[in-house]
Amino acid sequence: MTTTRKQIRPFHNVLVANRGEIAIRILRTVRRMGYGTVAVYSEADRASPHVRAADRAVRIGGAAPRDSYLNIAAIIDAARRAGADAVHPGYGFLAENEDFADAVDAAGLVFIGPSGDAIRAMGNKAQAKRLVMAAGMPCIPGYQGEDQSDAAFVHAAADIGFPVMVKAAAGGGGRGMRLVHEAAALPQALASARSEAEVAFGSGELILERAVIAPRHVEIQVLADSHGHAIHLGERDCSVQRRHQKVIEEAPSPAVDAELRARMGEAAVQSARAIGYIGAGTMEFLLDREGRFYFMEMNTRLQVEHAVTEAITGLDLVEWQLRVAAGEPLTVGQVDVRLDGHAIEVRLTAEDVPAGFLPQTGPVLRWRPPADGHDVRVDHGLVEGATVSPHYDSMVAKLVAHGPTRDEARRKLLRAVEHCVLLGLPSNQGFLADCLADEVFADGKAVHTGFVQERFGDRLAERATPDTRTLALAAFGALAADMPAGRIVGPALGQHVARLTLGQGEARWEVRLQAQASQWNATVRRLGAEAAASALALRDAQWHDADRTAFSVECDGMLESAVLALQADAVQLFHAGRAWSFERVSERKSRVAEGGGGAVTAPLTARIVDVAVRAGETVQAGQRLVVLEAMKMEHTLTAPIAGVVAEVCVQAGGQASKGTLLLRIEEAKA
Repeated sequence: MTTTRKQIRPFHNVLVANRGEIAIRILRTVRRMGYGTVAVYSEADRASPHVRAADRAVRIGGAAPRDSYLNIAAIIDAARRAGADAVHPGYGFLAENEDFADAVDAAGLVFIGPSGDAIRAMGNKAQAKRLVMAAGMPCIPGYQGEDQSDAAFVHAAADIGFPVMVKAAAGGGGRGMRLVHEAAALPQALASARSEAEVAFGSGELILERAVIAPRHVEIQVLADSHGHAIHLGERDCSVQRRHQKVIEEAPSPAVDAELRARMGEAAVQSARAIGYIGAGTMEFLLDREGRFYFMEMNTRLQVEHAVTEAITGLDLVEWQLRVAAGEPLTVGQVDVRLDGHAIEVRLTAEDVPAGFLPQTGPVLRWRPPADGHDVRVDHGLVEGATVSPHYDSMVAKLVAHGPTRDEARRKLLRAVEHCVLLGLPSNQGFLADCLADEVFADGKAVHTGFVQERFGDRLAERATPDTRTLALAAFGALAADMPAGRIVGPALGQHVARLTLGQGEARWEVRLQAQASQWNATVRRLGAEAAASALALRDAQWHDADRTAFSVECDGMLESAVLALQADAVQLFHAGRAWSFERVSERKSRVAEGGGGAVTAPLTARIVDVAVRAGETVQAGQRLVVLEAMKMEHTLTAPIAGVVAEVCVQAGGQASKGTLLLRIEEAKA
């Protein structure tokens, strides 16, 4: 198979058809190479940093992706208006949309990526498997037929054998993917996967694959030009995942030696040549315990995790995308590719980990990436005062560390993550630190795609308990927040005892502070617990900035530092490598728990995809009630108790803000 003619020629101004850290990262290289830069933005991103990172910026529509970043006509028009003669799609949104690539070419613009035909060939997992199998690629046994009926899938699953993996034929990122252990669960998994795939990719087509138990997820980076040259840049290991989405990536893989790397790389390059691929792309594989590898899919774009490949090869992949798109030949041959040391990347996401990695939206009250001394690369699009929107992906930043050995890279990244401050909304920062510190991850040899569940299991649902020092600092910061910047002197808080009750979930702590001469005596007591109160001595407190957001204080002879963010009814604190959020119980508005334990509220701002019950219907605990969609993912809410649905407050197609009452169940009478 060969691709159709695409625009390959020199260009002068590049429009980046993406947002956030993706756009900023690409614009950085585009500008370095001397090209003019154009950004596009939605109404929700009017004040986003990527808008200011470009020479020109064009508003392309409303907040919803379909009205802006997925609006092909609007992006083409923006290129024309801004004088761009090339378009880089970034990764995500339209990056793997063949119609977009074709539209850019048809408009006489250079698409910085593969041809529409190549995207079309590999963008559908079913067709991609058929093509690469013809090129000799090993594939997982499965079903990728045109018959998309439930009956066809049930029949195929019986032949394949359980467990099976249901996957969306289009797209990636774990969306539209379900692991099914038994035949009875297959119909519901098919329905859920179709729905999520249609929302994420505009196609509900599915495939089945035999589930490979405890595999590693390993991918090969390929690079090909328009002159017939193609090489691979080694592998990345992306086995640490949650919800089938990558969390930590590294290069090279601890499980791949030189011989296996050569075989996987050759298979990837041969498949890329077979479809006439041009540009940067990634072949994704599952690697089983015996060292056998199986093709999963090809990503016809730059990957989020491309930075670890850049770190160990010294190559800028965006630069090579630009050079190839302009018609330049590769000047790097396979023998020139050298892997230097080890690199590890983590994805910082706005998610509530104990709530099942539930995506979160809200204000960015504090954002302090690790200082330069940590020697890490930080790609982000965050700014204090902005808001993380429900319309886009939950990833807000990525941190990359490189070192001569895997363990040095791991240590550097762990320290950097522990100094990465994000306050205002929950994030996975603490979880990332726990993963990097885990002894199995540190060893590297036994990591697989089930690592997170295997190593953390039920602990994922547990919220960390703050220690006495953290509670004392949270109360001290809240009570001293109105004091002038600079040194905080004892009498500033008054000679009387100041009290503050802090809450986290059902837990409550009372903190008392009393100024005495040159120090404060702090007493921390857990309310409702039999444990004795803890006493601490605080002294030599000082604000480190004029806005009083960061302070230090000596606590029982040890200097402690913290970053603070205050809200009307909350105290948010970053201390000792973790972000904490406490309710100010004494100032909290009284809330009536409407409906008691039977109230089902929206855990995040989202669109209502489906309401599965009606008022008056009897439901069982755990029964599916409502399906929400936010940040490109579906979230199913189930009944907290058995009973009768007393009222339904929402309908499919509507929107719900975080905390909105969706429906109420009256508990069944005994």
